[in-house]
Amino acid sequence: SAKDMKHRLGFLLQKSDSCDYSSSQGKKEKLSSSQRLSQEEVRKWAESLENLIHHDRGLAAFRAFLKSEYSEENIEFWVSCEDYKKTKSPAKLSPKARKIYDEFISVQATKEVNLDSCTREKTSHNMLEPTLSCFDEAQRKIFTLMEKDSYRRFLKSPYYLDLVSPPGAGCGPENCKRNHTHSLDCNSNIISQCA
Repeated sequence: SAKDMKHRLGFLLQKSDSCDYSSSQGKKEKLSSSQRLSQEEVRKWAESLENLIHHDRGLAAFRAFLKSEYSEENIEFWVSCEDYKKTKSPAKLSPKARKIYDEFISVQATKEVNLDSCTREKTSHNMLEPTLSCFDEAQRKIFTLMEKDSYRRFLKSPYYLDLVSPPGAGCGPENCKRNHTHSLDCNSNIISQCA
């Protein structure tokens, strides 16, 4: 449920910076003190969706928010496309492309993303001979959809607002109310995806 997701995010926010976390590529890395999340970084997330999703912990916060809204398929598709574009071996292109198509684009997709019929058809045609750019148009459409819709809601949500509250500033009445309601620490300045 959304309440459980917020509880888990609150727990993750309070984890020490010595825990492991998985990057979007699935690699394990250690959080070091130099990787601590600054208020300046968090504020940059409000400048553009690109700033947010190109930051590991911004992506983690946005993904948690989308999960709470039951719309995480959009960011999962975007991340899968980014990973796909880094494919070095031509032999791996077709199976990887098919997996992304079957999971997110086909009409029977388990995590179908919201694409117009024209883009869906063009992407389907691209599957005949997959290239590194075969999902570009679909990925752009989903990015624009997230940018106009869920990203704006994210910036007004406790997932973002509790992180942007300056540390040590104390909780004002609205922050404390938000803090108690969503079990998030309003002075927390570290996000991690702990293993």
